[in-house]
Amino acid sequence: MSDIALVIRGTVVLPRQTIEGGYVAVGADGAIVAVGHGPGPGAAEVANYGDCLVLPGAIDGQVHSRSQAGQEDFIWSTRSAAAGGVTTIVDMPYDDGVLIASGDKLRTKAREAGAQARVDFALYGTLAPSSDGSEIADLVAAGAAAFKFSTFGTHPVRFPRIPPQTLRRFFERIAPTGLSAGVHNENDEYVRAAIAEVEAAGIRDYRAHGLSRPPLSEALATAEIYEIGAATGCPAHVVHCSIGRGYELCAAYRKQGFDATIEACIHYLVLSEEDDVARLDGFAKINPPIRPRIEREALWRHLAAGNVTIVSTDHVSWSRDRKSNPEMLKNASGVPGLEALYPLLLDGLERRGLPFGLAARLLAENPSRHFRLHEKGALAVGRHADVAVLRHAPYVYEAAASGHNFADWSPYDGLELNWRPEATFLRGKRVFEAGQVLAEPGSGRFVAPPTREAA
Repeated sequence: MSDIALVIRGTVVLPRQTIEGGYVAVGADGAIVAVGHGPGPGAAEVANYGDCLVLPGAIDGQVHSRSQAGQEDFIWSTRSAAAGGVTTIVDMPYDDGVLIASGDKLRTKAREAGAQARVDFALYGTLAPSSDGSEIADLVAAGAAAFKFSTFGTHPVRFPRIPPQTLRRFFERIAPTGLSAGVHNENDEYVRAAIAEVEAAGIRDYRAHGLSRPPLSEALATAEIYEIGAATGCPAHVVHCSIGRGYELCAAYRKQGFDATIEACIHYLVLSEEDDVARLDGFAKINPPIRPRIEREALWRHLAAGNVTIVSTDHVSWSRDRKSNPEMLKNASGVPGLEALYPLLLDGLERRGLPFGLAARLLAENPSRHFRLHEKGALAVGRHADVAVLRHAPYVYEAAASGHNFADWSPYDGLELNWRPEATFLRGKRVFEAGQVLAEPGSGRFVAPPTREAA
């Protein structure tokens, strides 16, 4: 093992095992060559982090780097990621002014993002409602890691609704590729009727959002997505579920043998309508909405039971003017979270007496499998040495304090957290250490799954 370039020492957290006094040994090519207990083999460099947690770098499966023109772009989203122990982001296809609905558009985005990214990135593709699905083959060839659609029409061009008959056609064409079809899960007709009722009642404050998107609207769309997946044989993925019933549905479809998966965004695990939306107003507006405490705790029970596939951020950095309208429904939907993802999840696990190995599973192992990024997502021999180091150092989170976030606000501002990112390694190279992002734009790479032919 004379070619070992680096040994990282600390409490190594694996999905089903924790190694106190462990090590991760990294070869000169940036791949892991050994994981074990003790001081580890001789190396050109030893990074000893004592009793810090050494975890696999996170794969955030839901990031919107370009939702607002002139905002963060990849140069900032990946800076936040590096500062939070996230070593790969999977970016959504709904860019401001550009729907990533062809192979050429995905290639252009990959090229532009590659010049900016500080950590690795993968890309979602999508299709316009008018498509016959013929673009799927070229999107796959261009490196799409998954496909994204919506049952709700946020915008007719940038974020369109895909009706069920069209969604079935798309799923049929995607199925042979082995890639997942992820879907935003809100029933369009139900939500529009509920919005009309809220507006007619004159409700304008924070309550308007939850009332305009009731839990049943989410459950109906979730069932639709899984039924279309069952009918077509396509892996069906619900990209953000805020209600316990959604996880029950996913578990039932999986028990029946279907390839059904589901994602819990970190905000649904941390925030509640009573405690947070009431005080944050538009800064907590997210689709689907932040739910009452009873739903938040139901999600934690499903997480502990193994019914959550992935945890992500659904990160987006809207400007303050897009989030501060006193009329709740007029605000943009979504919040930033990349820098805080690992600390928030570890804090929640610790408070509930759950093993930290769940973080390694939900933020790394499962996303790696889901997006077929087989070189990522594990502290295991042959994988990229993507490593997050977090130390126990209680602090009050403030997004503006670190200098690594484009947005100077966060719904998590003021929360007391116990785990602080100490270092991040990407393919064995430090990209973050002791509060400083070290990676320059262009350090990150575009990563893609192995391809199969589309139908």
